[in-house]
Amino acid sequence: MEWLIPRILSSLLWVLLTGSAGLWLGNLYGLPGVGALIGSALGVLLHSVVDAARAERLVQWLRGKQVNSAPRAGEFWGEVGYRVERSVRRLERSVIDENEKLAQFLSAIEASPNGVMLLDAGDQIEWCNSEAADHFGLDPRRDKRQRVTNLVRAPAFVAYLQRGAFEEAVVFPGPGSRGSVSVLVRRYGQGMKLVLSQDVTERERNDAMRRDFVANVSHEIRTPLTVLGGFIETMVNLQLSDAERRRVMELMAQQTVRMQSLVGDLLTLAQLEGSPRPTADRWVDVARLFLQVQADAQALSAGRHQLLFNAPVDVQLAGAEVELISAVVNLVTNAVRYTPAGGSVTVSWLNRSDGSGEIDVQDDGPGIAREHLPRLTERFYRVDGSRSRDTGGTGLGLSIVKHVMLRHGGELEVLSEVGKGSTFKLQFPSSRVRSSASLAAHAATVPATLAATLAATHAATQAATPAAILAATPTQAEGANVLSAPAQNPTAQNAPVFNATR
Repeated sequence: MEWLIPRILSSLLWVLLTGSAGLWLGNLYGLPGVGALIGSALGVLLHSVVDAARAERLVQWLRGKQVNSAPRAGEFWGEVGYRVERSVRRLERSVIDENEKLAQFLSAIEASPNGVMLLDAGDQIEWCNSEAADHFGLDPRRDKRQRVTNLVRAPAFVAYLQRGAFEEAVVFPGPGSRGSVSVLVRRYGQGMKLVLSQDVTERERNDAMRRDFVANVSHEIRTPLTVLGGFIETMVNLQLSDAERRRVMELMAQQTVRMQSLVGDLLTLAQLEGSPRPTADRWVDVARLFLQVQADAQALSAGRHQLLFNAPVDVQLAGAEVELISAVVNLVTNAVRYTPAGGSVTVSWLNRSDGSGEIDVQDDGPGIAREHLPRLTERFYRVDGSRSRDTGGTGLGLSIVKHVMLRHGGELEVLSEVGKGSTFKLQFPSSRVRSSASLAAHAATVPATLAATLAATHAATQAATPAAILAATPTQAEGANVLSAPAQNPTAQNAPVFNATR
């Protein structure tokens, strides 16, 4: 109420001044009362006009964008304009803060690895992030305010949305058959819906692999256990001769060895997957590795195949010796088992121009059809299941080879043609391959480099000042350290590559 008394005094002052002027003019014409009344009325009118003009200026400012300051003319309307402007500025700051918070919130949702979509009460799209747009095949801008069931035609999703029972998620194929999408809906507000989506393709693939793995392990173990159970029942219930008993015991031993091989391969896979990668500071001689593999191959072949081992001279591989031997033995064992008697198996080393190297295991067996190549390293995958069991395989050998190569930063490449044999290549990066020739060449370059450094230093000292010589000495020492330090290249971890020749 601070503005009321000044406003009343201002009005009275206007009436007093104009009334006095009217009284003076009325005395001139002999009508002082009439003059005073007319003067007071004119004062009130003039004050009202000025007051209305100030109010109009404030109204015009309120109707505009309120960019400039509010008009300050007059105590009353100036005070009103000031307070209105302060409220407007406070509201603008509040709106800006809320918009910034909303933008941050939407940015956080946009960064979510899951899809988020907001639907109104009529199932129209209010907003969605890029992940949800990818899961449902939508355009976040073009499809805004569109009914989602008109854009997403998956029957399972449409029925799920129309049914209104959102306790459980629904899974349906993504757009363009790009895997599977899991969707969960939650209600909020006045009939609004929050749609959460997630790409579950990889999870379903892992679940399928896990189910297949359990089924395959169960099948592989059930068969020898069934055989053992049958033989034990036979020995308990029937009178067998010594020859028959020895035959049964031999068959039982074979099944026992088969189960032991299966369990051993499973433990090897678990160890490869759960242990850290082998370091690159332990070197394995490839020639010695070839000798160990050759002994196993000769024992398995028993003279039925022509075995050729072209061992390299002074070549070493960095890694775990046991794992490398296991990988090569698995490939050579497969080649011997699947190559008919009289065939040949060749194991050789190949140096590449970029410093890398590879171990090639080549046979002239029946070969592998093109459609089987991408799945060769899957666990328990067999091109011919019955033949694999007859040869004693567990179906885990190539999976072990793949994991060994991944742990050593290498690749497994398979070239095969039906009727002409197969070639398995273990390709190692240059950072894990070294030879005596390369070490000698590196050692020979060090004295030459040091001699050149000393000559350059001597030439520089002839013309340089002592301060310059002292400044140059640390740099030269650092250069010598760099030359003597071994190069360390990071090992790239690549997935196996499968190529089929025509």
